[in-house]
Amino acid sequence: MSRRAPFVPDGVPVLSRGRHRSPRKGACFMEMASFLAGERWSDHPTCTHPVLATLARCVNDMLDDTHRQRLVMMIPEVVGLNPDDPRATTALLLTAARAALPVAAQERQNLMALAILNAERVLAEQDGRPAGHLSAASRAALTSSPAAERWARIHLARMGFNPAAVRPSNAAKVAALAVDGIARACIDDPEERLVKLLRDGIDVMAAFSPLVPDPVVVSWPVSDPAVRETTPTRKARSLAG
Repeated sequence: MSRRAPFVPDGVPVLSRGRHRSPRKGACFMEMASFLAGERWSDHPTCTHPVLATLARCVNDMLDDTHRQRLVMMIPEVVGLNPDDPRATTALLLTAARAALPVAAQERQNLMALAILNAERVLAEQDGRPAGHLSAASRAALTSSPAAERWARIHLARMGFNPAAVRPSNAAKVAALAVDGIARACIDDPEERLVKLLRDGIDVMAAFSPLVPDPVVVSWPVSDPAVRETTPTRKARSLAG
């Protein structure tokens, strides 16, 4: 049984920040997802993995009006994207923490490094790999912030690893902190990084989804040409990348 591709009508509201009581008041990313899924209007629909939904809400709210519209074409992709594989949550946490670690402020870097090392340990256990294994992507992120990695390793040596840190509720907090860290970073392209983070997060979750939806044709008008170049995909990416 495959997920049914949602019908996307013309003239839907332009994406905006925050929660909205009805479509007449506007819509955020996840509210539009609830609409496409046929659920009650909400920014916490059940159709999407809760950690991915948190990531989408935070990215939506941190972007300016112009960049936010670039997310429109991604909305149908999160409808029904709610894999139950426990590795999916861990992989998404890693994706968010890796993205934030090189650019966030020092205190936030420490938390991201800790999240990466802890999640890699949990993922190694889930995949049956040696406890000290680090993916190439995590190794690269940690190398960019050696002081944060050192702090995180000292903390783990004292406190030990915490498998509960990758539970959805805790992983969602890491995702939110990662988005905030990128948005507040002293860099030239925080918006580009946030759009890419959501794109990568969707692709990571799709890699764990056993169901592939039919192609979705999105018909509402968009003003940013960059949006038209973003084609929905279900490309499974290597988590070790």
